Amino acid sequence: MTFPLEAPRVDRASVKRKNALKPVASPAAAVEAPARPSFPFTAIVGQDELKLAMLICAVDPTVGGVLAFGDRGTGKSTAVRALAALLPKMRVVADCAYNCDPAATSGLCDACRTRAAGARVVLRSPPVVELPLGATEDRVVGALNLERALSHGEKSFEPGLLARANRGFLYIDEVNLLEDHLVDLLLDVAASGENLIEREGLSLRHPARFVLIGSGNPEEGELRPQLLDRFGLAVEVATPTEIATRVEVVLRRDAFERDSAAFIEIWRPEEQKLRRKIVAARERLSCVATPVAALEQAARLCVALGTDGLRGELTLMRSARALASLEGDAAVNDAHLRRVAPLGLSHRLRRNPLDDVGSRARVARAVEEVFA
Repeated sequence: MTFPLEAPRVDRASVKRKNALKPVASPAAAVEAPARPSFPFTAIVGQDELKLAMLICAVDPTVGGVLAFGDRGTGKSTAVRALAALLPKMRVVADCAYNCDPAATSGLCDACRTRAAGARVVLRSPPVVELPLGATEDRVVGALNLERALSHGEKSFEPGLLARANRGFLYIDEVNLLEDHLVDLLLDVAASGENLIEREGLSLRHPARFVLIGSGNPEEGELRPQLLDRFGLAVEVATPTEIATRVEVVLRRDAFERDSAAFIEIWRPEEQKLRRKIVAARERLSCVATPVAALEQAARLCVALGTDGLRGELTLMRSARALASLEGDAAVNDAHLRRVAPLGLSHRLRRNPLDDVGSRARVARAVEEVFA
């Protein structure tokens, strides 16, 4: 194979005529290899807190995502992909690179905001985008499509991982090892829900609302407090110690790898049942009442634990409301708050050198005192 010594010449007048910013075709629309089947979410053994936290975020994405810290090989990434496969498909504009919702009135990209009402709509599974530790900033936020600029004389934007993750999940394995400049970038996007690009002659913004899910091993390093606080819920994932549980995990995984189609078919009824439960919970979420007494209890709990800011109360309110909706309750009560308190507050505590117990034990102790 030979390569030209010089780049092809580009007509200057043509460049000026085509100097409009437009994204390339949606990555989802490209021809891709068939996705590998996902392990059924309902077939995951144990890890009840991790599954509960993910279901809460599936019902209400504004909770803020899930941080799962613990041992390797405990099924953290398996649970993320299994949940995405479990969720119902979403309606998206067919040719949109950002998975825009055709029924939305806000949070649309520029093209969908000016698009005619008769745009073609397709059903698409929620995306699960993994952010590699070695990813460059261009790969994450997007950049100028150099190939298109040189060959066609068009200044076009190539969407990055944040664009692909819109309305889905952004998964970061070993999130505690993520480079600082990418952490700062994620903090800005997570706060605004938009990705703003001002570089290389590009000036545009696009929606980037996703459920942030991170996993890691605490022995390999701590997470920056700014990013730690952005996760709504946090879970400690431990290796099971019961022999029966460990054996069941191995048996199910082995059965899945031997014949994934047959294994998925066995668990299909349970998957459909849970999918209907999530859809129903989303529909009645806005009708779940949050009494002032429940908010006062949440505030007392945060004051007793000394959490900074008010994000703790907001997370408790949203997660308890999502849990109540999942369970079909009409209002938030103390039982919901007690269940979500360890998930929403254990990672927001200040270190107390005079208290040698862990954060989970401190939350449990405060819960007993406040709700006594």
